[in-house]
Amino acid sequence: MTSPLLRLSMAAALCCSMLAASAASTDHPATKYKIDLPPSADLSYAIQAKQSGITLGGEGSVKWQVDDKHFSVASETRAMLFGKILESSSEGSIDSYGLAPVQFINKRFRKEATTTTFHRDSGSISFSESSESYPLKGGEQDRTSIIWQLISVARAVPKQFKPGSDWTFFVAGMRDAEAWTFKVINIEKIKTPMGDLDAVHIFKAPPPDAKDQQLDIWLAPSLEWYPVRLRFTEPNKDFVEQTLQQVSNKAGK
Repeated sequence: MTSPLLRLSMAAALCCSMLAASAASTDHPATKYKIDLPPSADLSYAIQAKQSGITLGGEGSVKWQVDDKHFSVASETRAMLFGKILESSSEGSIDSYGLAPVQFINKRFRKEATTTTFHRDSGSISFSESSESYPLKGGEQDRTSIIWQLISVARAVPKQFKPGSDWTFFVAGMRDAEAWTFKVINIEKIKTPMGDLDAVHIFKAPPPDAKDQQLDIWLAPSLEWYPVRLRFTEPNKDFVEQTLQQVSNKAGK
């Protein structure tokens, strides 16, 4: 049986959803949206979780850096008494589709790091953990870059980013890739250590034929559309929730 700590490490990393990807067709369309990249920032989060009836806590951090030609995202999650339990990173260039990842690395507690590589020269995606391969057609993301691509789209077309709208991306994980569809739910007020913030609630459901995690994201337009809360919910209602505590290194600060 998986320990509560290991379940937390599998679920809790900010901007690196552990939603399991089912086998996906390699025949995916290129997805191109308007984008407006958010300014570079360091974000810190408080983590609360309920796993197998046990309450767990910790903290997470994200370092987002971007300029006209390059981006990088590095996140880590720490649990009380255990220290660092999860690290993930994504880096790459900026193209006409937005973020164009080159490498995605994921390192979980007591596990070897996995690497997903976007071969821009040969036009394919490969995985250190499997022999799967997918073509690069444009707009493909990994499980760390996807949140920031979603933010960039929301910033570019905020009036279209309204309740009921759907936004689909092709996302590579640690072993394979599939299409992810995000649905905008509503505008909600979220309590944070920085005060109450109006946030756009976005929902990512598992595939219809899978019993995987659900992912809820809340983006705050007043804070450059940074994610102020993320919640991973298991089919048995166990959950991991991350709430923004502080933002620093914002442009102009």
